[in-house]
Amino acid sequence: MALLRGTRVEVWGAAEIQERLGISRQRTYILTGRRDFPPPAAILKMGQIWLRSDVEAWILEKRPHLVEVDEES
Repeated sequence: MALLRGTRVEVWGAAEIQERLGISRQRTYILTGRRDFPPPAAILKMGQIWLRSDVEAWILEKRPHLVEVDEES
């Protein structure tokens, strides 16, 4: 997690997105390049990073079958 102006923000790189979606590295780069995928929060020398909340919102809309159910609810 990163700390930005006193607020904790979780960011993901391509590896975290790949793991979350259970897809290949190549498929991850295809998805993150799509127009409907959230824009990266930053572009670093190591690559792009996304806000986890943006990626999870995209999953909820585009891949609802992958939404993790909160077991405490």
